[in-house]
This record gives sequence, C-alpha cells and structure tokens, in this order.
Amino acid sequence: MSSVIESSEHKALRTAVAALGQKYGREYLTRVAREGGHPDELWADAAKLGYLGVNLPEEYGGGGGGITELSIVLEELGAAGSPLLMMVVSPAICGTVISRFGTEAQKRAWLPGLADGSRTMAFGITEPDAGSNSHRITTTARRDGDDWILTGRKVFISGVDIADATLIVGRTEDARSGRLKPCLFIVPRDTPGFSRTVIDMELQAAEKQFELVLDEVRLPSSALVGDEDAGLLQLFAGLNPERIMTAAFAIGMGRYALAKAVDYAKTRQVWKDPIGAHQAIAHPLAAAHVELELAGLMMRKAALLYDSGDDMGAGEAANMAKYAAGEACVRAVDQSVHTLGGNGLTREYGLASLITASRVARIAPVSREMILNFISHQTLGLPKSY
Repeated sequence: MSSVIESSEHKALRTAVAALGQKYGREYLTRVAREGGHPDELWADAAKLGYLGVNLPEEYGGGGGGITELSIVLEELGAAGSPLLMMVVSPAICGTVISRFGTEAQKRAWLPGLADGSRTMAFGITEPDAGSNSHRITTTARRDGDDWILTGRKVFISGVDIADATLIVGRTEDARSGRLKPCLFIVPRDTPGFSRTVIDMELQAAEKQFELVLDEVRLPSSALVGDEDAGLLQLFAGLNPERIMTAAFAIGMGRYALAKAVDYAKTRQVWKDPIGAHQAIAHPLAAAHVELELAGLMMRKAALLYDSGDDMGAGEAANMAKYAAGEACVRAVDQSVHTLGGNGLTREYGLASLITASRVARIAPVSREMILNFISHQTLGLPKSY
C-alpha cells in the first residue's frame, strides 16, 4: 500500500496492534462472553500500550492522534478476532465529545481515565419510540435552580454495567417540538433515578445491551457537556466517529472471517485439488476481499476528513463507509461460513456466531436504509419521503 494511502507510522501501528490481537484471539473473546465476563485483560493491555486513548489530546494523557489512528486499532483487533466494542463508545464518541466541547473540569475529570482505560463511558441516544430518528428524542432536561432534571428512556445502550457514566442525549424542555436541539449530560452509573435492565440478546457478546430509565434524575449544572443551545454540531461530533468506528469494527470482522475461509480453502481437499482451486470457491472469496478493501478506503477517507476538521464532508463519507463496511462484512462472513460447509456451523471453527454478529454492522448505530436516505437527500438532492 502506498504511503500516500497510509503512512509508515500507520503501518507500524497496524503491525503492533495485530500482534496484541493475536496474543488474545477469538477464543479468548468467545470464552469471556460465554462466562459472562468482560475482556478486562485485553482492555488493560491495550490501554497500557496507549491504544485506547490514541485519539485523545496529549495534554490529558492521550496519544494526540485522531479517529484515523483509533479506527486502525479497532480494525486490527477485529481482524485478529478480538475487537473491543467499547472502543466505539468510550474513547471515540464520549472522548471526542468531551475533548471538543467539555469544560476544562470535565476534560480533566474524564479524559485521562478514558485514555488509560481506568474509566469508561457509555453513550445513550437510541430510544424505544424513536429508532433511527434522533429528531423524535423525548428524553427531556428541565432546569431546577442550578440543577438539571432528566426524564426519559433509552434502549440498546452498550456496556452501561461496566461504564462509570453514560453520556445521555436529551433535549431541553422548551425544545420538545420542532427541530432537534440536543443537549448532552454525563450521568454517573449510580445516580439516583438512573436504572438499567439488561436486554436478552441472541447475540453472544461480552458487552451487554441495556434499556435505561431516567426517572427525575437530578444532575448538577456541571453535568452538561457543551452548550445547551449548540444544536446538532456537538451531537454529530460524536456520531461521525461512531460511524467510522463501526466501519472499522465491521471490516475487522470481515477480514477475520475471510482469513479463516481462505486458510481452509487452501488445505481442504475433497477431490484431487484443494477446494480453493475451484473458481466457485475462489471468486466469491476474492470478491469479498475487494469489497472489504473498498470499504476500508472509504473509512480512511472519512477519518481523514473528520480529523482535518471537515465535519460536513466527514458526515457524508462516514455514512458511506459504515454502509459499505456493513455490506462487505455480512457478505464476507456469509461466504466464509459457506466455504467451510458444515464445519462453518460448528463451534470448533468459530465462524457461525459471526452470522449474527455481522448483522449488527447493518443495523447499528443507524440502519443501511437511513444511510441511503441521508445520501439520497444530502448528496443527490432528492426530495424527502418523510
């Protein structure tokens, strides 16, 4: 790969992170999830090597890089079979929002911990009745003296049980109708009125999903991140990195599955030659590789735009990257399982569970249909249907 596409420093980062990922591998992550635990050892090692906070400012203990570097870390961990989902949420979304819009006190309170892995944050935006439509957020924040009172519900929020706090997206009470005017609050895990219920997922993962209830949650004024009147800017400062990191998650998963299938196709012999010699096996695997590479290029474009401060350009590219990566991941996993035949469905080969996991990249954090809506409206200028 040309240095124009990826620098020697980034290549070195890939190599180093890949080595860490291979030290743990998919077997480790599968065992942790099956036992109901969390990948604490991998998280601690990644933090000690400076990978978790690579995107955060140096003055607060981070690496001084950007989403470009953080996406490389997640992709390579995923390609080794051991991705850390909370990287999407804690350093990428919450760390970015606090870095860009937090007060000095908030930065000092949270960024060093997010960088060294000693603290984590969850992110609460999705609501039961809003789905992908963030404009229908009903979680409200009202003033009560110097305090804020939050009331509402959230659903499919990752890792709330292990997060020290959740960055909650609400709207001020006087903005319940009309255009969304989001406001973001840091809600510590044990705050009175802030309760969680685990969602029983078919997907087996170490990071559990939760429904949250905020029942008259009282917060000090210092819990507000940024300006209550800042509007969409500070929200999308977190959502664009989320889409880029979801693309990295998907590409890593697709690469892992594809590598397993290629290795199998090189050695599995049914007739005279290994099955990989047959074009019906080889061509779909080659096509999966092409799609993953293309998605990776768009992801790097999105990260470059975001890190350069082009929020508008990054929004379009981040959505495209997430769409492309989700599609490429699902097809790569499907073809890899199919290549192994019956073995692809066994626990021994470890691919069957990816059939469910790969669908996440199409669904979360925003569905592929909503991305196509964004592209058709924002890029192509077509009229809205809603």
